[in-house]
Amino acid sequence: MQKGMRLNDGHITYLALLAKKDGTRRGSLSKKSSDNTKWHSKWFALLQNMLFYFENDSSSRPSGLYLLEGCVCDRAPSPKPSLSAKECLEKQYYFTVTFNHDNQKALELRTEDVKDCDEWVAAITQASYRNLATEHETLMQKYLHLLQIVETEKTVAKQLRQQIEDGEIEIERLKSEIAGLLKDNEKIQSNPEVPPSEDDTEIKKIKKVQSFLRGWICRRKWKTIIQDYIRSPHAESMRKRNQVVFSMLEAEAEYVQQLHILVNNFLRPLRMAASSKKPPITHDDVSSIFLNSETIMFLHQIFYQGLKARIASWPTLVLADLFDILLPMLNIYQEFVRNHQYSLQILAHCKQNRDFDKLLKQYEAKPDCEERTLETFLTYPMFQIPRYILTLHELLAHTPHEHVERNSLDYAKSKLEELSRIMHDEVSETENIRKNLAIERMIVEGCEVLLDTSQTFVRQGSLIQVPMSEKGKITRGRLGSLSLKKEGERQCFLFSKHLIICTRGSGGKLHITKNGVVSLIDCTLMEEPEGTDDESKGERSGQDTEHLDFKVMVEPKDVQPYTVILVASSRQEKSAWTSDISQCIDNIRCNGLMMNAFEENSKSDAILYCDDVDIRFSKMMNSCKVLQIRYASVERLLERLTDLRFLSIDFLNTFLHSYRVFTSADVVLDKLITIYKKPISAIPARSLELFFASSQNNKLLYGEPPTSPRASRKFSSPPPLSITKTSSPNRRRKLSLNIPIITGGKALDLAALSCSPNGYASMHSTMSPFSKTTLDINKLYVSSTMASKIPDEGEPKAEGKAEDALSAASAFAIATAGANEGTPTKEKNGDKEFVIRRAATNRVLNVLRHWVSKHSQDFELNTELKMRVIGFLEEVMHDPELLTQERKAAANIIRTLTQEDPGDNQVTLEEITQMDCKTEPFESHSALEIAEQLTLLDHLVFKVIPYEEFFGQGWMKNDKNERTPYIMKTTKHFNDTSNRIATEILQWDDVNMRVAVIEKWVAVADICRCLHNYNAVLEITSSLNRSSIFRLKKTWLKVSKQTKTVIDKLQKLVSSEGRFKNLREALKNCDPPCVPYLGMYLTDLAFIEEGTPNYTEDNLVNFSKMRMISHIIREIRQFQQTAYKIDYQPKVAKYLLDSSTVLDEESLYEASLRIEPKTSS
Repeated sequence: MQKGMRLNDGHITYLALLAKKDGTRRGSLSKKSSDNTKWHSKWFALLQNMLFYFENDSSSRPSGLYLLEGCVCDRAPSPKPSLSAKECLEKQYYFTVTFNHDNQKALELRTEDVKDCDEWVAAITQASYRNLATEHETLMQKYLHLLQIVETEKTVAKQLRQQIEDGEIEIERLKSEIAGLLKDNEKIQSNPEVPPSEDDTEIKKIKKVQSFLRGWICRRKWKTIIQDYIRSPHAESMRKRNQVVFSMLEAEAEYVQQLHILVNNFLRPLRMAASSKKPPITHDDVSSIFLNSETIMFLHQIFYQGLKARIASWPTLVLADLFDILLPMLNIYQEFVRNHQYSLQILAHCKQNRDFDKLLKQYEAKPDCEERTLETFLTYPMFQIPRYILTLHELLAHTPHEHVERNSLDYAKSKLEELSRIMHDEVSETENIRKNLAIERMIVEGCEVLLDTSQTFVRQGSLIQVPMSEKGKITRGRLGSLSLKKEGERQCFLFSKHLIICTRGSGGKLHITKNGVVSLIDCTLMEEPEGTDDESKGERSGQDTEHLDFKVMVEPKDVQPYTVILVASSRQEKSAWTSDISQCIDNIRCNGLMMNAFEENSKSDAILYCDDVDIRFSKMMNSCKVLQIRYASVERLLERLTDLRFLSIDFLNTFLHSYRVFTSADVVLDKLITIYKKPISAIPARSLELFFASSQNNKLLYGEPPTSPRASRKFSSPPPLSITKTSSPNRRRKLSLNIPIITGGKALDLAALSCSPNGYASMHSTMSPFSKTTLDINKLYVSSTMASKIPDEGEPKAEGKAEDALSAASAFAIATAGANEGTPTKEKNGDKEFVIRRAATNRVLNVLRHWVSKHSQDFELNTELKMRVIGFLEEVMHDPELLTQERKAAANIIRTLTQEDPGDNQVTLEEITQMDCKTEPFESHSALEIAEQLTLLDHLVFKVIPYEEFFGQGWMKNDKNERTPYIMKTTKHFNDTSNRIATEILQWDDVNMRVAVIEKWVAVADICRCLHNYNAVLEITSSLNRSSIFRLKKTWLKVSKQTKTVIDKLQKLVSSEGRFKNLREALKNCDPPCVPYLGMYLTDLAFIEEGTPNYTEDNLVNFSKMRMISHIIREIRQFQQTAYKIDYQPKVAKYLLDSSTVLDEESLYEASLRIEPKTSS
């Protein structure tokens, strides 16, 4: 069977039986085997353009099928026989069937009867429809010829009409001239004849010259008026307005096609599947997922037809009435928008059904979908209204104020903006679900934890996983080896509850590694490397991975404990990963602890979920199971940042990314200092009343005693709890955050814990029916050196230092052990105040750690802020009630602020430009060298863009060079590189040299694609598409077919069609390092900014908008942080940066006209 065909087995069997019964031609033929050595007798049957063959005439199933359309069938000469077979071959007649498909072998057949052979040849020739194709081609040529004749006749007719009109004008002029002469003649006859004088003759000559000059001046003035209008701003506005409308027509056609695919490839097939005997999905779920998408399709089909009708009446374009028809129907969009979040949740739930997931993948594999998922198609309507707003904005920019459509277009824009605000919020709230589903789709084995809609995506990136030796120690000898970096490279995804570790397979698909789904609630993060200082110095000397590794120790309840060791590519990346992992772990545990403590009043606390004058909530919950903020005042946002009951990592990241838009760093720092000094203010008054008044706080704080004797949770970086010799042997105990420590067969009574007056905890011994257990809390607060020297009884000493650091969250949880029921009320309330103080300290240090480690530029650019933070932390360290590990956490933040960042030891762009190096020509460098250095330069330019420039569309303002200098440098670098490529092509007069240069640049672009430098791919393809290069027909005729195929593939990859859908898919499937096309993200940011203000009418911060911008910035920073391991080559880099010989746009076009002038045709 032919390559690329999809055939239904039942259908083919039916057609084969039909061919045997009613075929055009049937009979036995000999078919040559695939190895050209033997002939096999088969029974053939011809039905229309299908040739079936069977083992014999009684076979019910065909052995094969050939599609004859476009084939050629001819008689073939008999092969030269041997002497022994000569008599036998004389009775054989051969013919061949040659197919027009690539790589399909010709079919060789023979028969014993010449008449039979001729009839088969004639039948197959007729079935190939070749005559029809030839006739069709002839008719098309005639049709094109007739079209040319019609166009010529139209031109001639137009010229004749013009000549007739000119003749009529001339006749009228002559008639008027004759009438004038007749009047003059009558006057002359009535008056006595006067002999003409010489003066009259001269006057007539002068008048004739004057008349000629008046006509010439009038024509000249009219021509000038027309030319001035063509060059006028009004004419330019009209041209741009028409161009906007034409673009709108193309975008609307694409959108209608997307809706058509959504309805016909997904909605209608799923409805049929829901009606089957074993439905993989119910009709209710289908309705919940798609809602009124079919109605939206019908609406836009009508709108598209109306738009096409308006285009037909060009250049008179009236669009306002079309929008007047569309606006009343937009309530169906409001229904779709409100249902969008629920739709994605239902879809995630249905995908847990394997039958539905398998069926959905079949639908998504259809060619029309172009590898896009159902979630993508469901999101398209969410972006259509903002697209209309942008179009109307451009139309109004090019529509005069006195234009008849101005008011109607303004009204339509205002109505669409109202709907757009709602849609922006919904897109922001459902983005996390879409992100999780997209990652789950990339994992071949699937990942059920990502179908939990409460999972919040935090970050992703490439890390190196270090294997463990048999004894469980790190094999540090391989840390710097290239083989480890190649074998151990992992794609890691951090969520609020899980860490997913995958390997990247072919085609960009992901495979989860062994123990690759890590539940963070069972984890302990170790940021410092393992081993003693001497060992570390000895083993790490000369390694480029020094201090870049960290450990995640996992101890699940029912599985053997294991350790995951990961290595980052830089200290900055390690700091970002450890900060986020630590925050997620602390969130799970400390948030659970505080929410338990305030559980009853949290449910009745209206400020957590009820809209108020200074806050509005969305329907979506964050990772702490609290409603996300949609709009809020600055004060309420600061309250949420310092609310001790919970802190969502998504909120923290969004706040730290965007706080400069609505407040200042000093205000944020003042709030943190206030919370530290007055921690009671961080909890609402009603919560405090319940917290201090309840007689069951111990139960709320620690939960019910567990039934399992081994139930225990660990902190981010907890120390070992020293148990006296009377404790249970051979078991290291760690303090639990939400359940009590267990010894023997009964829960250890945390009510026996109390706090001493100086704030440190002491321990009362309690009796167990099974054993006496005494917990010495004082041993919790020894220094890390001492802690490493106190191993548990019965445990190897090698593990004594495995957990030598206690996070602030851990210290806070230990401190909460002071709340008990057996102490007097005053003392008990003091203990609870101590709990709140520890929680406040933990929160302040946590936020500062995130702020300093991930937003260090705030402190590098603001020395006063830096000194204030250092002064505050030094004041914190002198607090006598501070726990040891809180003091250590504060010291670590100070060290991060004061130490110089070693960087990634990569050359900077400024250093390259200052280097004095001789520039060598293009032909002296290989394509690989150019691609590598171009990638290095592009990443150097891209990675230094500060994320503050992505707010406020500064790159589109008049003072863009001052507001966004780094974005403008990136744009300039893109344009300079594109000009460099065009200049290199056009400087050659020899066409063969131009072809060689083009093919070399295409090779450079393809190598850049392999290096994930999509910015360079677009630089090169956009340069080749310039008018000065694209018009070189003689040059492009000599470019090889293979090169043109590569160009088409690259252009399709970076095409802006469908919001850069192919480029987004490539970015999703690639591992950093990578250089994305910045313009794609700027388009997304402009899309969010347009029609969505930073503040509402009530002067509340639009935090949903900040969340969307933060998600885009997070993706950009992910690519900025991972550097390329490419060696700098001065000569190549200097060539790429040398702008002395680069031509501007006008000079490029002049050079293009010089080497290939315009033809007269």
